[in-house]
Amino acid sequence: MSHIIPPPLVRKLGNQAGFDTAAFEQVHAQGVAPVSIRINPAKPEGPDTGALERVPWCDTGYYLPERPVFTLDPLFHAGCYYVQEASSMFVAHTVQALALHAQPVIAVDLCAAPGGKSTLLRTYLHPDSLLIANEPIKTRAHVLADNLVRWGHTNTVVTQNDPSAFGRLPGYADLLLVDAPCSGSGMFRKDQAVVDEWSEAVVQLCSERQRRILADSLPALKTGGVLLYSTCSYSAEENEEIADWLCEEQGMAPVAIPLVDEWGIEQTYSAKWNCPGYRFYPHRVRGEGFFLAAFRKVAETPVADRRRTKAAEAPNLNVLKKWLVLPARFTTFNLGDDLFVFPVERREDLEMVQRMLYIRHAGTCVGKLVKGEVIPHHDLAMNIALHPDIPRISLDRTQALDYLRKGNLSTAINPQGHTGWAIADYNGASLGWMKLMPNRVNNYYPKTWRIATL
Repeated sequence: MSHIIPPPLVRKLGNQAGFDTAAFEQVHAQGVAPVSIRINPAKPEGPDTGALERVPWCDTGYYLPERPVFTLDPLFHAGCYYVQEASSMFVAHTVQALALHAQPVIAVDLCAAPGGKSTLLRTYLHPDSLLIANEPIKTRAHVLADNLVRWGHTNTVVTQNDPSAFGRLPGYADLLLVDAPCSGSGMFRKDQAVVDEWSEAVVQLCSERQRRILADSLPALKTGGVLLYSTCSYSAEENEEIADWLCEEQGMAPVAIPLVDEWGIEQTYSAKWNCPGYRFYPHRVRGEGFFLAAFRKVAETPVADRRRTKAAEAPNLNVLKKWLVLPARFTTFNLGDDLFVFPVERREDLEMVQRMLYIRHAGTCVGKLVKGEVIPHHDLAMNIALHPDIPRISLDRTQALDYLRKGNLSTAINPQGHTGWAIADYNGASLGWMKLMPNRVNNYYPKTWRIATL
């Protein structure tokens, strides 16, 4: 679909040295947006990427030749890949360039839904890092939690709080990612509604909101910690001017990210503090409009009290050992009848976050405890620590889609006559639980996750 760019925005962009206004307008007139996915290397199987072009700044990102119906791909539901816009995958290169993957960190993704950058951080940060993914809006927080469950890691917490709540955790985070709500001009090619709603007044309102979000949340970043600030806007008021404000008023120092010239990313510098910023223009890269800048906190910040308030409960390892690999890595906690696991070395962090924030989801739900036995939860089926000895029933694509629709499954899928709990398996990837009975198969795929009949 051809989209006409608002003239005030075109005029401002045209004032930038070297900006190709004609090429920028032409690519929007064509209205063809690339499709890209990012695979999950922690899952055993994924889509065949052998013939696909890789996203240059993300070694797990790939371009697709066309947009398929992702709902009809069981590997999508298994969390084997995430559909993500290619420009925003630049966060992966940034994490690696700043060596944020070299040792465990505490990372906060402040405006995280639907989960693209959170799942990316979960892949590229050190595997023992703690990720706190926050989304203030209830419905969006639900989607965020589901996407992180699919991604399959235990050391993740989903919170649902206003950014100001993170001021209760002073000096706590090593990394703060703020993908700020913005005017959305970088998405013009994909969404006509964003074009229709854009105005210079909206840009100004967004800039003010971005400053509030940053000012409220930056106390949670420790001295020496890294802030990654990003938008999908072309407006300097939401990008370079915010960078200057961060250095001038919020105790931040700019950090440069190395680039490869062939990538086509435009490096800019803010007017006052010469802060490097990284702009993605759709006529120069295979991606949508995006901006990112990195900072290190130089302001002195008091540190949150991390003392444990209560003794940790002994983990129920006997219950866990048949369900999880190396259960001693986990501590347990209960919510009602549900048993959850969380990395044992992060128990203090979980308790601290529980005291200060509203938690939507934490760790992995193993299942309900009934007379000492576990009725397994869907979260457990998605987790990469699932024990390999759990029986698996291989499904073809038609059977897998029937399972995902929560349809009835024939006993013919179980020719060996197994009984008990088993994983519905598609190409080596876990889709969820089924219970095998002598004369039937019970489908335990969650009702809220089932796909519509097409």
